[in-house]
Amino acid sequence: MKLVVTLIEIGIIVLLILAALYLLLILPGMRKKPDMTLFKEWLYAHRGLHDNSSDAPENTMPAFEKAMEAGFGIELDIQLTEDKIPVVFHDFTLQRMCGVNGKVGDYTFEQLQEFVIAGTSQRIPKFTDVLELVNGRVPLIVEFKIEGTDLSLCPIADEILRNYNGMYCMESFNPLGVYWYRKNHPEVVRGQLADAFMRGTEYHGVLYFALQHLLFNALTKPDFIAYNHKHADVLSRRICYRLFHNTAVCWTIKSEEELAAAREQFEIFIFDSFVPAQGGREKLHQEMG
Repeated sequence: MKLVVTLIEIGIIVLLILAALYLLLILPGMRKKPDMTLFKEWLYAHRGLHDNSSDAPENTMPAFEKAMEAGFGIELDIQLTEDKIPVVFHDFTLQRMCGVNGKVGDYTFEQLQEFVIAGTSQRIPKFTDVLELVNGRVPLIVEFKIEGTDLSLCPIADEILRNYNGMYCMESFNPLGVYWYRKNHPEVVRGQLADAFMRGTEYHGVLYFALQHLLFNALTKPDFIAYNHKHADVLSRRICYRLFHNTAVCWTIKSEEELAAAREQFEIFIFDSFVPAQGGREKLHQEMG
């Protein structure tokens, strides 16, 4: 009987140690938390206020202009060309939006200008040109598209952003990019993008398990977690939000119904495929005032 009790006690101790280790691994940034109040005042148009069947496809100048005119913040994606110029484009490959083979990084910026986006006259824009267009009019959520361990985008884009006077934050699915910002420019609000990878059929393995459950937070110390709103129930995400009071961002809301439901679990909302009825920040302030 004594042996049984001892084994139970050992089991409890082991479980407590594992629970403590788990909480330490998912612990987000807790010291010097940035004030996210202004970021929370906006809704964010995913890749701009775009329609890929119109003359304002995703991640193009017209889509960004339309978002600003409607009073929305902007979420956009950046990656490097072969000649190391940051451009605004979501997919690593060009097939879906430009109908050509290869990756963005396989071409120079000049070569990329030969391709049109979604059959329109629009071309892939330079990040610097987009920043000049926005010019601080609305806040930006900048997603760093980083493959593997190649972090060359980070110092190049950071140097550009250091000269930008508007409000912005950075985020990435790749924790190495988030960690780079923690070490090299910790003043910038940084976010860890994540999804319930293991619930699908495409992503499996230890890496995606760790990414889904935010086990790199101990390394990256993100100021916010940006999670797929469809999987708000993932335990690590909920603990970060409810227990550690880490700012909760969701992607990508596609209807009024999804927006209403997401308000129970998130604080910042990235939307796509519809225009929220409440309008942008300027309209909200007019109604409140």
